[in-house]
Amino acid sequence: MKNDIDKVLFDELTLANKVKEIGALIEQDFKGKELVVVGILKGANIFMSDLVRKINCPLIMDFMVVSSYGAATKSSGVVKILKDLDSDIKGKTVIIVEDIIDTGLTLSYLKEYLINREAAEVKLCTLLNKPSGRTKPIHIDYVGFDVPDEFIVGYGIDYAEKYRNLPVIATLKREVYEK
Repeated sequence: MKNDIDKVLFDELTLANKVKEIGALIEQDFKGKELVVVGILKGANIFMSDLVRKINCPLIMDFMVVSSYGAATKSSGVVKILKDLDSDIKGKTVIIVEDIIDTGLTLSYLKEYLINREAAEVKLCTLLNKPSGRTKPIHIDYVGFDVPDEFIVGYGIDYAEKYRNLPVIATLKREVYEK
């Protein structure tokens, strides 16, 4: 696996510090409010698990499985909800937690979808933002890091379901995903 990595962008300490920082911002913004924190599986699970432990507010965790990529490395442009929320979000503050926002299509769709389900407000939180890939304008409320237009893996982010268990964020060698 290590032979497939081009370079490490963010090490474990850098990630831990950023998660703590984002958690503190969310806690400050929503002190005393109950939150519904929605992780987008599978990629956001590690980030979300670390993040919610840094937020000292009452919260409910829920998950969605959404796809616009399938097995491809580029978005298909079609958002599919494969697993919906188990929680009722009507009148609640929702924070969608994502691993990486690239085109903006999926999160734009999800935000509108949850607003239509009568959430009081919907905020977006991502560990990684890839603005060069944006095809749909989107406001992200909490951003960890901007990343280059390269194939990113680690800390929950995969390529072909591999590399999620890397404790760092790294770029994948081009020859690995251009086979």
